[in-house]
Amino acid sequence: MARSLDGLVLAPVADQAPGQVGTSTRFAYHERDGRIWAEYEGGDVVQGFLVGTREADRIDFRYVQLKTDLSTSSGHCVSTVVELPDGRVRLDETWEWESQEGSGTSVVEEVVLDAPLS
Repeated sequence: MARSLDGLVLAPVADQAPGQVGTSTRFAYHERDGRIWAEYEGGDVVQGFLVGTREADRIDFRYVQLKTDLSTSSGHCVSTVVELPDGRVRLDETWEWESQEGSGTSVVEEVVLDAPLS
C-alpha cells in the first residue's frame, strides 16, 4: 500500500473542461483509519469538499463543489493511489457527475511545497 495521503497537497496535471477543476486547483488531503477527506479550491472552484474511504490503494469518494458562478455540482470518484519513482503520490481517477451529465478520467499528483526561507 502506498503511503498515507494525510497532510498532502495534490493538484491536477492537466486542465479539465471549463467550470471544473484544473491545474490551479489544490486539494488538501486528510486520512485516518480508512477515512479520506479533502478541501479544495482554485480555478473555477471557489470551495469544494470530498469524503470517502480507502481500502489498500483504492479510494472511493463523493465530491461537492461551489463554482465561481455560484452554481453547485456533485459527483462520485474512484481513484488508485500510485507512488511515483520520486516518492510523490499520484491518484489515477475515474469520475462521474451525479448532479449533471458527464464522466471522465483525471490524474492528480502531490505538489512539493517550497521549503520556507531561513
